[in-house]
Amino acid sequence: MAYEASFDSSCTVEYMTTARAFHVAPRWRNGALATSALAAVLAVAGCGGTETSAASPDNPAGVLISGVSQDTQFHGAEPATPYQMPDVTLTATNGQPFNLLHDAAYQVTLVFFGYTHCPDVCPLVMSDLTYVYLHLPAHVRDETQVLFITTDPARDDVATLRSYLGRYDRDFVGLTGSPKNILTVADDLGVAVEGKRSLPGGGYDVGHGAQVIGFHGSSAPVIWTRGTSTRDMISDIEQIAAS
Repeated sequence: MAYEASFDSSCTVEYMTTARAFHVAPRWRNGALATSALAAVLAVAGCGGTETSAASPDNPAGVLISGVSQDTQFHGAEPATPYQMPDVTLTATNGQPFNLLHDAAYQVTLVFFGYTHCPDVCPLVMSDLTYVYLHLPAHVRDETQVLFITTDPARDDVATLRSYLGRYDRDFVGLTGSPKNILTVADDLGVAVEGKRSLPGGGYDVGHGAQVIGFHGSSAPVIWTRGTSTRDMISDIEQIAAS
C-alpha cells in the first residue's frame, strides 16, 4: 500500500501530520527497502539525511524527516519528541465525559481519528486494529485500550459511534465532542484534520490523517500508518506494554 502526504480520491489522507521530526527504522520487504511509515515522504524528502518541514507541492503535509536511523526501538515511526496525551475532555460512547489525560488509564492506548461515514480508509484501519487487538496476548490486551476520535461530530453522536464500533470490538471506545476540542486534540497529536469537502452527489467527506498513535501511559513513543503490518504492530504494542 502506498503512502502519500495528500488526500486519496475518496475519503482521507493516507498520511498527514503537522511538522514533527521522526526517526524511521529501515527494513527490507519483498526485496525493496521499506519503512513502517513515511516511505513516500522519505522519497521526496531525500534519504541522505536531508530534512524538510515546509509544506510544498512535493510535501504538502510539511513532514519533517530527521533521517533514517538504525537505532530505533519500534517498527513504527518514532517522534523525536514523543507526543503527550492532551488534557482535553470529550464525550465517550457511554455518554460520560472522558478526559484523555486522566481517563486513558491503560498501560497502552491506541488512538485513531476517523468518522463513521468514511467509505474506505477508516474501515481498513479499524479492521487492522481489531485484528491486532484480538491477537495480542491476553495479559497485554487487558492493558490496552483503543480510542476512536471522530472527525465528524455533526453526524457521529455517541449512539452512532457505539453502533459503528460494535462492528469491530465492543471494548473500543468512541469519543466525540465540540469541533474545537477535537481539533485541539488532533493538533496536539500531529494529526491533520482538513474539515468537510462537499461531494458532487450531495453530502460530504472529512479529510484527516490516518495514522494510529501508540501511547505508553500519557506519552506516545510511536505512530503507525497502514503500511505497518499487523505483526509489527503487535510486536510494538507488546514492547510498549513491557516497558
